[in-house]
Amino acid sequence: MATSIDPLVLGRVIGDVVDMFIPTATMSVYFGPKHITNGCPIKPSTAVNPPRVNISGNSNELYTLVMTDPDAPSPSEPNMREWVHWIVVDIPGGTNPSQGKEIVPYMDPRPPMGIHRYIFVLFRQNSPVGMMVQPPTSRANFSTRMFAGYLHLGLPVATVYFNAQKEPASRRH
Repeated sequence: MATSIDPLVLGRVIGDVVDMFIPTATMSVYFGPKHITNGCPIKPSTAVNPPRVNISGNSNELYTLVMTDPDAPSPSEPNMREWVHWIVVDIPGGTNPSQGKEIVPYMDPRPPMGIHRYIFVLFRQNSPVGMMVQPPTSRANFSTRMFAGYLHLGLPVATVYFNAQKEPASRRH
């Protein structure tokens, strides 16, 4: 009998970025027509603009979305772990991040070396947090766990990640 291993455990998302959790919401992430599934490869050139994110839930529920790279600057020496790429708070359920308050503007993936994991973590809020949140002073050495603790967000309700690596320079002249 085959056993399946959770892709978030296999990809070390659980452990490196978040603790074990039970998904209780649905989050769909798309770069153009490409639907993000755990561990799928995405070319950085595909992810220059913020993704389209659809969040389940009712409009009376609020969510926080964090996008982070735990492999900065390189997977073998992630001494800038985590590099925060995007934070949006107060997103109404059943909508998308454009309906929330952007705390950290979207930054596209720019992996300098190796294969990086880019992780979207969704939290359900207990109440509006927009007025409480100060943007981090640096994108480097961010901690999704500490951020969630500061805002009393608890465990994530949904997480999805993709892999990206530096694209070869164009050979066109």
